[in-house]
Amino acid sequence: MELTCLLGLWTWVGDIVHIEVRVQGGDDELRSLYGWLRDEPSVRRTAGLELVEQPPRPGQMGGAVDILQLVTDNGWSAAAFAFTLATWRQTRRRDPGVTVRRGETIVTLSDCSDAEIQRVIELLEQSGDGEGLSP
Repeated sequence: MELTCLLGLWTWVGDIVHIEVRVQGGDDELRSLYGWLRDEPSVRRTAGLELVEQPPRPGQMGGAVDILQLVTDNGWSAAAFAFTLATWRQTRRRDPGVTVRRGETIVTLSDCSDAEIQRVIELLEQSGDGEGLSP
């Protein structure tokens, strides 16, 4: 299994899974989630994590972080990721909305109910044909 970046385009050989996570509440919340996931051994061992910045607007010194990308293979635990995500969310003062996207399918966590967690797990465990990776 191999992931390469050629001229800013991601390509892969094997069963690579690409997931995007967005968090309401600004880049501080997203950075907090990034740190939380990096500290979780089951996620750290099986997924590459990257914060993605949007380009700076005119007059800005730098862009804001708005997406957390995870790149993993089929050997990871979607349930462990979903429960880690829900646990992080429950530690926040305000419950920030969290959106998880895989391919064209999007799930938003608003209350971290069992049904929402199950929807995230199902999203992450679906077979991914035709997914592209963003640089």
